[in-house]
Amino acid sequence: MNGTNGTTGRNESTYYPTGAAEVATTYRRHVSRGRARLAGLTGGLVEVASDGARVWDATGNEYLDCGGYGVFLLGHRHPAVIRAVVDQIQRHPMATRLLLEPVAAHAAETLAQITPPGLDYVHFVTSGAEATEAAIKLARANGRTSLVSTIGGYHGKTMGALSLTAREFYQAPFRPLLPGVRHVPFGDSAALAAVLDEVPNCCVVVEPVQGEGGVVLPPAGYLRDVATLCRDHGTLLVVDEIQTGLGRLGRWWGADAEDVIPDILLVGKNLSGGVIPVAAMVATAATYAPFNRDPFLHTSTFAGAPVAMAAAAAAVTTIRDEGLVGRARVLGEQLLAGIRDILCGTCPDLVVDVRGAGLLIGIELADAELAGELVLEMIERGVIVNHSLNAHNVIRLTPPAVLTAADADLVLAAVAGAARALSEGHPRTSTLERSA
Repeated sequence: MNGTNGTTGRNESTYYPTGAAEVATTYRRHVSRGRARLAGLTGGLVEVASDGARVWDATGNEYLDCGGYGVFLLGHRHPAVIRAVVDQIQRHPMATRLLLEPVAAHAAETLAQITPPGLDYVHFVTSGAEATEAAIKLARANGRTSLVSTIGGYHGKTMGALSLTAREFYQAPFRPLLPGVRHVPFGDSAALAAVLDEVPNCCVVVEPVQGEGGVVLPPAGYLRDVATLCRDHGTLLVVDEIQTGLGRLGRWWGADAEDVIPDILLVGKNLSGGVIPVAAMVATAATYAPFNRDPFLHTSTFAGAPVAMAAAAAAVTTIRDEGLVGRARVLGEQLLAGIRDILCGTCPDLVVDVRGAGLLIGIELADAELAGELVLEMIERGVIVNHSLNAHNVIRLTPPAVLTAADADLVLAAVAGAARALSEGHPRTSTLERSA
């Protein structure tokens, strides 16, 4: 690890405190008391370094990162992305925004080369929520004033994006939200048809697989049906691939599985290369026309910064050149089958379902308490996983596509150990009895 201690992964020139107690105290004073409380559930661990598929805490413990909320398909600090970013920082990290900037042009062209056909215009932003906001504004500029999203969908927590994120827990403190927003069940094209029959000037926003909703896969043909309904009703279609895109599902895009070409595609997470936050809204020429006419209609000071553009271009190029889309498909199939076999054999009474696509894998537990225990048991065994923000009883694994065979074995060993601990800690009852 360049510039770090090979044992602990810590930079010896670190000038800020890394002790768990000190960091927690500073969080309570200046960041978030609630965040400090939550950290206590994991023992107050403090992450200080990363490399490849691994993260190190302040005491030198090593963890295999299968979490990160889907950001690290390339792992941490991938050399190709680091080289591009460091080179850009040394030359020209931020732009005046008045002159044309070649790195943004290159990043846009690189991304457009691997998006579905016709999605040629790229609007860069710094987060997935901002990509959603840009899509909402572009829909409005095209006369689509009514929004439709799916129950359980997750599109961000800024005000416009939150209006689409159909979960009362997040929405309630911030009402009133955007007017004219409808929510329909995910996977139910008939429910969507009923809304589109009733409401004119719509924009539909949908994920190919609901990530934060608990790794929910729709019925076969659903996304194709949605696209057909949108076309027949003159409705704008936005496919949110912030979490699912750029190879996460074992395809470049989840929409590719059913040959769907949306009017707008949302991209994020993996576009960062795991190094610099960046996201994008990509649109067809016809849909993008309002932004083409007036480049100042929707802007952001830091969006499209050269250093972020260098990361984005390097990330897409590396995913392509290293064959990581295919690697995600093969590795995902192996992990999904292994995890399913382990859990079904060890604690079937505590697990409702194991499902996934590519390197987006969900473990649905009988309740949220069990899910929390499983997260802690996995961390105890050196593997980081995430819960799902819209489904707290579902644990998500989003491993990097750069995992080795030995890494995959480590993941399965951790699942086996965590499953045994869970089984030993709970009476052997059926999920139906637990929920009664």
